[in-house]
Amino acid sequence: MLRNLTASLLQWFDGPQRLPLVLRGARQVGKTWLVRDLAAQRNRDLVELNFERDPRLQRVFTSNDPHRMVADLGIALGRDVAPDRSLLFLDEIQAAPPVLNRLRWFAEEMPELPVVAAGSLLEFALTDAAVRSPVGRVTFRHVEPMDFSEFLLAHGQDPLLERLRAWYPGEAITDVVHERARSWYERFAMVGGMPAVVTADVERADAARCRRLQADLITAYRDDFARYTGRLDRAILDRVLLATADQLGAKFVYARVGEGVKQHQAKNALELLAKARLVTLVAHATGTAPPLGGSVHARNRKAILLDVGLAHALLATPGGAVPPRWDQLADAVRGKLSAQLAGQQLRALDPAEGGEPGLYYWQRGAGRAGEIDFLIQPGHLVVPVELKSGKAGSLKSLHLFVHESGLGLAMRVDANPPSLQELDVKTTLGDQARYRILNLPGYLLWRCAELLTAIGGSG
Repeated sequence: MLRNLTASLLQWFDGPQRLPLVLRGARQVGKTWLVRDLAAQRNRDLVELNFERDPRLQRVFTSNDPHRMVADLGIALGRDVAPDRSLLFLDEIQAAPPVLNRLRWFAEEMPELPVVAAGSLLEFALTDAAVRSPVGRVTFRHVEPMDFSEFLLAHGQDPLLERLRAWYPGEAITDVVHERARSWYERFAMVGGMPAVVTADVERADAARCRRLQADLITAYRDDFARYTGRLDRAILDRVLLATADQLGAKFVYARVGEGVKQHQAKNALELLAKARLVTLVAHATGTAPPLGGSVHARNRKAILLDVGLAHALLATPGGAVPPRWDQLADAVRGKLSAQLAGQQLRALDPAEGGEPGLYYWQRGAGRAGEIDFLIQPGHLVVPVELKSGKAGSLKSLHLFVHESGLGLAMRVDANPPSLQELDVKTTLGDQARYRILNLPGYLLWRCAELLTAIGGSG
């Protein structure tokens, strides 16, 4: 399968000052496949180690001399490791935290050997006080589940994808393209972007088979909870994961996790799940100027899951129809899943960047109604995002927010064809709100950063 991140990895490989690369992301999002594909594309001999499978290989990396480490590795593996012809892949490196400290020496003394490290629970190692992350001597990329454009490519829908790539505000999109794109997007909404499930869907597995794979992924993640033993009760982690699915699109309320789970336990569990990349926290931004992360209300936050397919498994939506039908789901469930779909695509707007993916929302002060589903920051812009699960819906909160913030550009996500509008409306308080709004269907969310930047740069 083609992945959008491949272009960034090739650019890293060909760069003049190549640093060791660390891939971050949850289990089963495709990190290993990406590295194997990179080695194949650049005709490199892949030297792949897995520290979970063979922890004894840590002994190779006890020196600060990369030449000695590579020589010892060749002896341990019984094969030649030529720095100018190989690619060294250190998988599940969170199981060997000291090896992270050794990556800096490859950057300084053996730059001809490309080194990639990856780990599914890497955040725990990177935040361990005993581990010195080689800041400035490595570069990072974050691997997400497949987005809608990758989903279309996997299904061979290249002509449709090219039509979606070609659309810009001011142009019309035909009914044929719109309906076809909506149909595929609804399929994506049921299947999700986890590579194993997408592969099964491409191979024409029935909906029940895809649902079993989604459930199997949840089981695998729950088994991983055992790795957090000593940090928090596994049963509490499980209940918080279920509560995240149940509260999609709304502020996360710890009291709704379940009887017997104290607030501080639920809070700790939610943060552990975020570290494991199974959950992304959506911070309540109190400011409207960049950077949004500089003004957050620590107590208020929403949460979304890694992928919409996992939400289906946790919410136990019907999985036996062939093909699965989005429109057969209850309105409340579609609302939750729509928030999940939007959140995971907005989270992945710039996968080439190595920093933490950030998501924000806004709400008015205590006792005052009004909420904006998401705030995003494409480039120098801050853009409020309003979600509508159908074709209609009021924008009262958005009008108020735009008037109070002074922002001139917003985005609405709904089921209509894409368009750009100039609005001149009165708020519920009688104030005037003038702004431009980019209306996008969900099937174009993967392009929203590009489109908003172009609109914002045009005045």
